Amino acid sequence: MRLLPVLLLMLSSAASAEVYIYTGPNGERMVTDKPVKDQNYRLLTQRDSFSNVGRILANRPIKKAGPEQFQRYITNASREFNLDPALLEAVIKVESDFNPSARSSAGAAGLMQLMQATATQYNVSDRYNPRENIQAGAKHLSYLLERFNGNLMLALAAYNAGPSTVEKYSGIPPYPETRRYIRKVLDAHSSFQQMRYGAE
Repeated sequence: MRLLPVLLLMLSSAASAEVYIYTGPNGERMVTDKPVKDQNYRLLTQRDSFSNVGRILANRPIKKAGPEQFQRYITNASREFNLDPALLEAVIKVESDFNPSARSSAGAAGLMQLMQATATQYNVSDRYNPRENIQAGAKHLSYLLERFNGNLMLALAAYNAGPSTVEKYSGIPPYPETRRYIRKVLDAHSSFQQMRYGAE
């Protein structure tokens, strides 16, 4: 959208103001300081500052949030296991796109795509139950972060390919799928931090 660079220049002089970021019918994004009434434009996020607007626009569009009924479970699990809620949301986004009924060809199930062995390890009785699934997935992610000394990329690689595989290769396995997975989660994490939690 050619109007966007000019609009950003006009807005950049303001120290702070209401900022509305919309997605247009062709996937383009529009930034304005006033609400847009055109139904062809969907509000993506609303901020109270122009800070980092360019970074938000550069990211691949994703949902502003997962379904609201999961938010309480995400918040509670992130607090219990000392995880960034935006990271937890990012893993759910990439694993299942917030679909609690998701099932992979390998047999992983639910929002955080738990394998049966992992579910059993964390006493999950129903992998399709959002609360149980998020709770166990968060606990497992926290365990992996501890196992790999807080190294997020290794923990994500282990979540995708298994911790023994990461240890076998003494780092991120040379699997294209795992490397794509890490990039997707990191990108979604950055987007959720900015759009949902106001991180700079």
